[in-house]
Amino acid sequence: MESVTLFEVRPEIRSGKPIFAGTRITVYDVLDYLASGMTVEDITNDFPELTEDNVLAAIKFAANRERRLTTPV
Repeated sequence: MESVTLFEVRPEIRSGKPIFAGTRITVYDVLDYLASGMTVEDITNDFPELTEDNVLAAIKFAANRERRLTTPV
């Protein structure tokens, strides 16, 4: 099965924050929209370049980051 890159970091785009590949939409943007009460459907309607899988990937990205930050070395 072919691996798909969902995120990329490019210093010249959005100050190097993780963005969805091929867009200028950051993971933080999507998480912020969810936190403000937007649904996955709201987000994908407002940003048709994103899919439900992208939104779920943002949640997983945040969960993994949190796990790394809170797991002792």
